[in-house]
Amino acid sequence: MKILVLAWEFPPRIVGGIARHVAELYPELAKLGHEVHLLTVEFGEAPLYERVDGIAVHRVQMGHSHDFFHWVVNMNESMGRHGGKLILEEGPFDLIHAHDWLVADAAIALKQVFKIPLIATIHATEYGRYNGLHNPTHYYIDGKEKLLAHEAWRIIVCTDYMRREVERALTAPWDKMDAIYNGIRPEKKKHPTDFDRSAFRHRFADDGEKIVYYVGRMSYEKGVEVLLNAAPKVLWEMQGYAKFVIIGGGNTDHLKRQAWNLGIWDRCYFTGFLSDADLDRFQTVADCAVFPSLYEPFGIVALESFAARVPVVVSDTGGLPEVVRHTKTGVVTWTNNPDSLAWGILEVLRNPGYAQWLIDNAYEDLDRRFSWPKIAKQTETVYQRVVQERSQVDW
Repeated sequence: MKILVLAWEFPPRIVGGIARHVAELYPELAKLGHEVHLLTVEFGEAPLYERVDGIAVHRVQMGHSHDFFHWVVNMNESMGRHGGKLILEEGPFDLIHAHDWLVADAAIALKQVFKIPLIATIHATEYGRYNGLHNPTHYYIDGKEKLLAHEAWRIIVCTDYMRREVERALTAPWDKMDAIYNGIRPEKKKHPTDFDRSAFRHRFADDGEKIVYYVGRMSYEKGVEVLLNAAPKVLWEMQGYAKFVIIGGGNTDHLKRQAWNLGIWDRCYFTGFLSDADLDRFQTVADCAVFPSLYEPFGIVALESFAARVPVVVSDTGGLPEVVRHTKTGVVTWTNNPDSLAWGILEVLRNPGYAQWLIDNAYEDLDRRFSWPKIAKQTETVYQRVVQERSQVDW
């Protein structure tokens, strides 16, 4: 089977979860014997063409853009042009697979010109991100998402929650969608031992202080404010022996002000960006990972903590309760409820035996439910269905 994939981010260009998803899924599909050509965007010194883990990566060149939406238009024009040339020279292709609305225009144009069935993976919706549509930008993006969902032969989503959301927000038929989880390679997560643990730990906390951390973007939907609001209760119960470490780039001024106003400034450490190597070391000395999202279609950060062998506390929003099974592989708390979040954190910090049990279960779950080879097989099943249905119809 020959597949043309469109994705606006791919390593070394990493903005969110799509880059990781695409970089892990398609090499597994290549191992299953499929020929994969990936269209993405030029980035830094990355070559315009290369083969990566069995897939052909084509990075399209972009002209100057005035703003984000102009950039999206330029990207789609470049992808459409390059994709058409690829289909004519390398074709025929069996499928086009588009990842999110940003590449929708190019994917739909290629579908219609060459009569190749389109599969769309919807990773999130504008409606879900902002709990509604509140301005012209939201409505514009929502319109693009609806068009992509309408034009797709089938839609892939990452959780059953997202299947319900896409049905509601994008009016997509339930039976047109397949829920296939994201995955992770636990062997890629390092558990380093060749460093001075005690000295490294002292960069973040004093002896006796339990380390509770968040890692990720500093956007409102990630709920870091809820974690800070939960911190005073945790500190009270732990008699001050806890440190809250907030890891990630972006603007944290409002969070620092919040910590100061709550009187917990000396118990919080905002690290800014942390390299992968330092994050690997940090996770070997941390006691609890917290992801208090207000909106989360899946929550790959939870899988990364599973792989790092750190006990996880999450909110019950979106797909997180499907990824983290409450009292089995982590603790699930009420969304946007600091008291509930504090309770969950204390469950982990006060009960080391229970925390270790959660860690062991979570690590086993990575192979059972979140293995990329298994996810590739599930994706292949969707592909085979679409190709079979396409062969039976006139276009």
